[in-house]
Amino acid sequence: MRLGLTLSAWDTGDLADTIRLAVEADRLGYSVCWAPEAYGTDAATLLATVAARTERIGIGSGVFQIPARAPAMTAMTAATLDALSGGRFRLGLGVSGPQVSEGWYGVRFDHPLARTRDYVQVVRQVLRRQRLEYAGRHLTLPLPDGPGKPLRLSVRPLRADVPVYLAAVGPRNLELAGEIADGWLGVFVAPEFVPDSLAHLRAGRARAESSHSPDGSDGTDSTDSTDSLAGFDVVACAPVVTGSDVEACALPVRGYAALYLGGMGSRTQNFYNALAARMGYAEQAARVQDLYLARQHRDAAAAVPFEFVDSTSLLGPADRIAGRLRAYADAGVTTVAVSPFGDTVEDRIATLHTTAEAFAAAGVGE
Repeated sequence: MRLGLTLSAWDTGDLADTIRLAVEADRLGYSVCWAPEAYGTDAATLLATVAARTERIGIGSGVFQIPARAPAMTAMTAATLDALSGGRFRLGLGVSGPQVSEGWYGVRFDHPLARTRDYVQVVRQVLRRQRLEYAGRHLTLPLPDGPGKPLRLSVRPLRADVPVYLAAVGPRNLELAGEIADGWLGVFVAPEFVPDSLAHLRAGRARAESSHSPDGSDGTDSTDSTDSLAGFDVVACAPVVTGSDVEACALPVRGYAALYLGGMGSRTQNFYNALAARMGYAEQAARVQDLYLARQHRDAAAAVPFEFVDSTSLLGPADRIAGRLRAYADAGVTTVAVSPFGDTVEDRIATLHTTAEAFAAAGVGE
């Protein structure tokens, strides 16, 4: 298993500190640095800066939002970041949600799986420097009734096979990730539920292998799934808070979890709330959502079950974190990407050090 970092920049005033975290993670030997985006800072600019100031650490979009960019632009950005970083870039993609897609980008949130499939196929076609001709369910290039012509990427990418990751929460999205991507970016990942996610990823991978097999089979024994995800990166994004009091460590993560369970979506369509329900927290997740939508944010955070936070985070002293890292590795996670919590950048850097020490003590590294 590998150790990664997920950056967070909620304010432009935090950007210098965010870069400091990435530089320190590079120095400590972290494998990859992921940069998210929502409706604040963009990931591409941040990653370009990280690439310029680091030497070894991989950089990844976690994620570029599909409704925000035409797929050809995403491919151009991926090729540029990969070149600037010397082949360290990983392209994470996600459809976001209906509130961001329709409220921020003005793009209808319909048929997200089919749109993702079209999008990834176009991105891969551009990176392979093929002339861009595509007729899918939701994308047609060039447009059939205008002067557009099939174009080809004018620069030669450093790599035509930049790894593609999909952020996925629901079962069908997980199957799609297994089918068309090189890795999965998971949020609120509990080791105890990883086998369920892996089953969906394997189902998608089997479908992809079957479609490429002349006789329609994947050429393997379907009862033996040990190696069916070989080379596929299973990434668990996990908050980390260090300290001797585990309950106290959970407090800042409760607010983060309440935002997702309560505010990242509408009452009728919140993927994270539905995930918590599938994990056995349906009643509690509904309560968190009720409070959050009523703008009682502190009460919503207090209503997030400790067990949910603890199972999807790394909390406590180094030896306890080491044990949780072993649980992730045993479950089949190949990368844990941590989000260090702390009041200051110095606190977060100290957490990076403690987590790296716990990772070494866990004995799960490659």
